[in-house]
Amino acid sequence: MKINWKVRICNPQFWVTLGLSIITPLFAYYGITGADLTTWESVWTLIVNALANPYILALMAVSTYNAILDPTTANVSDSKRALAYVKPKRDDFIDYKH
Repeated sequence: MKINWKVRICNPQFWVTLGLSIITPLFAYYGITGADLTTWESVWTLIVNALANPYILALMAVSTYNAILDPTTANVSDSKRALAYVKPKRDDFIDYKH
């Protein structure tokens, strides 16, 4: 499994996706909204409860796995092209074909 971690770590979109893949199962399972986490004690309690729950850990693992996968490749690894990137690729030129 070859993944261009250097480029992914430099991409803010990767961190947003990874964070959501961990937070979303927690909020969904426990029925939490942002208003429920108003103290650090409530945040800590949520984390401790999540770490003690194998079902939540499995949900977070699957969600994180899906966030890391590149769905444009046939296997788990990045494409040869993506492995050659030095920084996240940007679309500087968009060719609209009619």
